[in-house]
Amino acid sequence: MTASGENMLREELDKLKGQERPRIVQAIAEARAQGDLRENAEYQYAKEEQGFIEGRIAEIEGKLSNAQVIDVTQIPESGKVIFGTTVELMNLETDEEITYQIVGDDESDIKLSKISVYSPIARALIGKEVDDVVVVKTPNGDVEYEICAVKHI
Repeated sequence: MTASGENMLREELDKLKGQERPRIVQAIAEARAQGDLRENAEYQYAKEEQGFIEGRIAEIEGKLSNAQVIDVTQIPESGKVIFGTTVELMNLETDEEITYQIVGDDESDIKLSKISVYSPIARALIGKEVDDVVVVKTPNGDVEYEICAVKHI
């Protein structure tokens, strides 16, 4: 994952542990104080939410412990497309320019122009250089892109 992706996960983990977990513990304590737990919907909801939060905490901790963080700004620019780089492309059919950053699965968000390293576009781009033409297989047919720039930002 990229350094910004690691920071994003660490922030979420801190929020879950520092804010959400104590809030749920308090909600469970309040629901218990109301008496009979078998028919207490607030208690049941709080326990379900606690399970979700604990599961998410475990998932994030697992990802962070196994992650290999790559800070692309520390890698010398070579003009080659690698994990973490931001790539400017031109669609050769429509002359439309588009920019993508190649990131890990957890970080990908097409609205932010971040695509997964496992996506068809990223797989076609990895290892290519500036001015190379790549063919991306899409459901609507093959699309040709020219790599205009590769940035380490």
